[in-house]
Amino acid sequence: MSDGWRGLLRPGVNLPFCPGCGHRLLLRHLLTAIDEMGLDIDGCLFVSGIGCGGWIPSPCINGDTLHCLHGRAIPFAVGAKLANPRLTTLVVSGDGDLADIGGNHLIHAARRNHDITVICANNMNYGMTGGQVCATTPLGATTHTTPTGNRNRPFDLCALVRAAGAQYAARYLVTQGPEMVAAIKKAVGITGFTFVEAVSPCPTQFGRQNRKDSVKEAYAFVESMTVPRELAGVETGSSAHSRLVTGEFDDE
Repeated sequence: MSDGWRGLLRPGVNLPFCPGCGHRLLLRHLLTAIDEMGLDIDGCLFVSGIGCGGWIPSPCINGDTLHCLHGRAIPFAVGAKLANPRLTTLVVSGDGDLADIGGNHLIHAARRNHDITVICANNMNYGMTGGQVCATTPLGATTHTTPTGNRNRPFDLCALVRAAGAQYAARYLVTQGPEMVAAIKKAVGITGFTFVEAVSPCPTQFGRQNRKDSVKEAYAFVESMTVPRELAGVETGSSAHSRLVTGEFDDE
């Protein structure tokens, strides 16, 4: 990967992430994709909502960022794109912001096929507000609001947006750097609504709640929850339905 991504960071910024947070890696992958595509940063707009994921573009990226209301990143981005269709418009926010508070905006933007790219930093909980359960929390996982384990089946966000009409969806771990960069580049290059989900470990909240106290344990735990798409079809039993499938989903 090129190191040109560093030039896209806002000078003097202190990254606002906890030690071991996977969002640091996602920030690098996003900027690497922008750099490798040769996009003019002045022609890009990065929109985010509230939560840990909302801090990825703002204040970190040295470009035009819009840090807006909780759950409203997508309608703000749609409005900006309609007002100035020449903008490369990206929404970068968390699973709580995009799938819980802003879930209706997510599916309807996909249904209407608005020409924006949505990047979801999925840390499987509301990390900034204390580690509460959210729409992507795995079954049985412990959070502050599910101390005996989550009893609700989580959303498969890639399947959700594809069913709603998204042109492209992909999911990778933030530790899968080359795959994540390639997915972001592909999503940005497609006209219409595209979606990239970045599974991002949260050692501070999700890790501690689930007794994975070290960064290494937290990352290994999240990695154990995923399976590559090419292997998912050969799994049987509960494992095939409880693990997140990684890969691209543009041919279903």
